[in-house]
Amino acid sequence: MIEQYVMGLQEVDETQVAVVGGKGAHLGALSRIEGIRVPAGFCVTTDAYRRIVSEAPSMADRLDQLSHLNPDDRKAIRTLSAEIRRTIEGIAIPDDLAAAITRALAQLGEHAAYAVRSSATAEDLPAASFAGQQDTYLNVVGPAAILQYVGRCWASLFTERAVTYRQRNGVDHRTVRMAVVVQQMVFPHAAGILFTADPVTGNRKVATVDASFGLGEALVSGLVNPDVYKVRDGEVVTKAVAAKQRAIHPLPGGGTQEVAIDPQRQEQAALTDAQVVRLVQLGRRMEAHFGCPQDIEWCLVDDGFQIVQSRPITTLFPIPETGDQDNHVYVSVGHGQMMTDPMKPLGLSVWQLTALASTHEAGGRLFVDVTRHLASPASRAGFLGMVGRSDPLIRDALETVLDRGDFVPSLPDGGPGGPPAGGAPAPVETDPAIVTELIERSQASIAALRRDIRTKTGPALLDFLLDAFEEQKRVLKDPLNFQAIMAGMEATWWLNDKLYEWLGEKNAADTLTLSAPDNVTSEMGLALLDVADVIRPHPEVVAFLQGVEDDGFLDELPKLAGGTEARDAIEAYLDRYGMRCVGEIDITRPRWSERPTTLVPVILDNVKLFEPGAAERRFEQGRQEAETKERDVLSRLRALPDGEQKADEAKRMIDRVRTFIGYREYPKYGIVSRYLVYKQALLEEAERLVRASVLPEKEDIFYLTFQELHDVVRTNQVDDQLIQQRKDAYRSYHALTPPRVLTSDGEVITGAYRRDDVPAGALIGLPVSGGTIEGRARVILDMAEADLEAGDILVTAHTDPSWTPLFVAISGLVTEVGGLMTHGAVIAREYGLPAVVGVVDATRLIRNGQRIRVHGTDGYVEILP
Repeated sequence: MIEQYVMGLQEVDETQVAVVGGKGAHLGALSRIEGIRVPAGFCVTTDAYRRIVSEAPSMADRLDQLSHLNPDDRKAIRTLSAEIRRTIEGIAIPDDLAAAITRALAQLGEHAAYAVRSSATAEDLPAASFAGQQDTYLNVVGPAAILQYVGRCWASLFTERAVTYRQRNGVDHRTVRMAVVVQQMVFPHAAGILFTADPVTGNRKVATVDASFGLGEALVSGLVNPDVYKVRDGEVVTKAVAAKQRAIHPLPGGGTQEVAIDPQRQEQAALTDAQVVRLVQLGRRMEAHFGCPQDIEWCLVDDGFQIVQSRPITTLFPIPETGDQDNHVYVSVGHGQMMTDPMKPLGLSVWQLTALASTHEAGGRLFVDVTRHLASPASRAGFLGMVGRSDPLIRDALETVLDRGDFVPSLPDGGPGGPPAGGAPAPVETDPAIVTELIERSQASIAALRRDIRTKTGPALLDFLLDAFEEQKRVLKDPLNFQAIMAGMEATWWLNDKLYEWLGEKNAADTLTLSAPDNVTSEMGLALLDVADVIRPHPEVVAFLQGVEDDGFLDELPKLAGGTEARDAIEAYLDRYGMRCVGEIDITRPRWSERPTTLVPVILDNVKLFEPGAAERRFEQGRQEAETKERDVLSRLRALPDGEQKADEAKRMIDRVRTFIGYREYPKYGIVSRYLVYKQALLEEAERLVRASVLPEKEDIFYLTFQELHDVVRTNQVDDQLIQQRKDAYRSYHALTPPRVLTSDGEVITGAYRRDDVPAGALIGLPVSGGTIEGRARVILDMAEADLEAGDILVTAHTDPSWTPLFVAISGLVTEVGGLMTHGAVIAREYGLPAVVGVVDATRLIRNGQRIRVHGTDGYVEILP
């Protein structure tokens, strides 16, 4: 292969990142768009960089060493990266390479001024913007200086910040190459940045222009506050002109200098409104070419714009695709399901095929389109009321959209999106036999699934699963199932509302639901205490578990004294609850039965923190507290006017809530029980595909949708490139924060609590389980890293049922996501833990080990001195 050291910008496009880096590829593409002016120049290709590095002594060893450093070991990174930079800068550029660069310069004018700009291959990617990680040198004059600065650009691939950023983003230093862009300098009247979508709100219809006098370096480096313009539909809608006291100008002999701006000019606008609108029109052209919103660096020269950079805005949350131009409002499924992490494609598609509500995917997350619910006045009030009980931040965000008056279309009552035919579900009798019957129906359906799936393979398995998905929906849509769930929730709401009205007592139902029967999730937490009771008397087993790292540890246990009993207890637990895991709505997530090491830290905490028999005592204590509360409430009600009637109504509702509230957790248990059966069958099919050399790894099926997997099983052919793209995309989605509410314009709407009844500095959330508790905050983002002490308060992003085993050992709960009837709230009430959920940024604002006070009745958290 003939190495090519220099390519003109007009010769390259965005497909050649590997040759000219991200910046060079984008500039080449920009130079081909009609009406877009790009300063003339050329690229020193990655072939040149590769040649230089190949001549550096022991470079491969140093890069290996660098790749194994911890991203937090700043001293080691600083030392080694500086060593690599010195080595690269010390290599003399070979004559033939220097000649190729000077020939390109001669064609443009070798004594003109140039910008010498780094262009790495891991730069300006759709998944991560590496902007500013490498160096740029402005107003470089003369071939010798340009060759020197090309060398510095190569070396800048190993600045400390570039190395750290790559390590944190999982980019291997050994795979990254550096090209260098050499462009004629432009000496602008004004320069700045254009975002073709609002970088703060995400609104794709609003462009933002930042502008200042002189070179754009003043703005990028933070030397000046720029003028800021917002443009929508070809019109400047807001404008803020800043006092621009400094600017960066070129020096005649090369280099730049900072200069003071004449006081009379400081508050002049850097651009006219007409120029701003024209610039945004150019930006829309570039956005259309690249297919996504752009972050564009521009210069104004003689009333014409020159573009010196365009990269994707990687921080924007993607918009669900609908195929129409209508306005849509989307609500996050993950915030309701306590799982805001991205899901893999198979997980997304299985949820979509099994869920009762239609959902849309964006950024690896699922959203429900609620536009029709909001459009009809009749459905709107009920929908907002339901959402408000669950998550006040979502309700407030939706009301923000509605208050604008023109975004959500208005539908007549009774039209699509109006109240469902037949109105609310018919009430159900307060009869525990109903819950027993529903559980038996679910278990029978799962048993039939396990029995019937055993004989299915190949396309017949995938066809069978489509029928199984319909059966899952049939079980969930059973009217009795919905009536039982709603009965428990409505009885809770009634008790809280009425007992506050009659007795002035907040959240009275929290105590009345303690140790409610038939709650499969709270039973799961207590059952792990029983496992700890089996293990506690055997010190050899406890010591062994403290060193466990491998999921095969269960096979090793029988070799120890007491190990057989320990293994049997853990396996019995996994037989009943092993289908659970963190993020369990994603079928691709490893289940406890697949990764039992997840439970080991929790078991060890239970061994350490509890005495034998704790589970039974805990349940009985809760039941007695609930009984005592019931007697107290009924006695106080009887002392009121119409007291007997009030007490009778309350007694009926207390019986109702204790009959049905535990069942609230069962449908999810049924869903994830079925998910494990589906997953095991699909992985067996994936193993067949691996044996047939269709797939390299069985987990590759996780990056296909269910329908795509169906096609692969039928044809024995797979698109390897598609799987790799999906893996890259999934990795990139982790950097995105999913919004509670998103519009089809891409705008992220953030709700607020709008409360003035909390102390200054307190963190506001939703009260979901009453009481006040003070203790040490234990900030845990991964359940497998739990290490609790008695009295700790768990602070985490979100909890699904798999977190319940931790709840037995804590004294309070704070989460960033959650609602009144989400799993964490239900179990906190069952266990009598003061809990506040929906506390925005709790894991960032509360430091691990700080003392905090959780006000579970009033819904706020205080950080104590």
